[in-house]
Amino acid sequence: MLLPDLLSETPQSPAADIIVLGKIVDAYGLRGAVKVHVFADDPAVWAAMPHWWLGGLADDAQEWQQVKVLGCREQSGLLFATLEGIADRNDAESLRGRLVGAPRQVFPATRKDEYYWTDLIGLEVVNTHDQSLGKVLGLIETAANDVLRVGDEMGNERLLPFVAAVVLDVDLPVRRVRVDWETDW
Repeated sequence: MLLPDLLSETPQSPAADIIVLGKIVDAYGLRGAVKVHVFADDPAVWAAMPHWWLGGLADDAQEWQQVKVLGCREQSGLLFATLEGIADRNDAESLRGRLVGAPRQVFPATRKDEYYWTDLIGLEVVNTHDQSLGKVLGLIETAANDVLRVGDEMGNERLLPFVAAVVLDVDLPVRRVRVDWETDW
């Protein structure tokens, strides 16, 4: 089972152990609420966190800043949140594009065969013949199952379903995923 926490286009956090949960996409209303596009699984759980950390954009070296969540609700796949210090629409609009995250320690430990997406990004993918297929670039959530985006050094990309018949082993300490997938597929 995968625990999505990060879109492939989202860089690793400059702060240690911050897991990206979503991105502020717009202001909502006139009183400073923000709309958050959710990257993470089960947004109702992290919507209940008393604090979020806001980070900069991919090309921004800005550090993560903790902010108190005054209120949050889920609707139509988005979160609508009111944050401390954000008093009006102009303040909320200034947050557009900021990433929302939280430190790893506030999340539950993973169980056997359960992974946070961020832990899979960058792992080498090899098949049963020990042939390299590339590295995990990201993951895609679909209705049927999650999908690994695997890219090689030539710029080729493969999409592999993250199911037991294909993904045979994930070895985080070795940073390798073993799959039943041929190089010419």
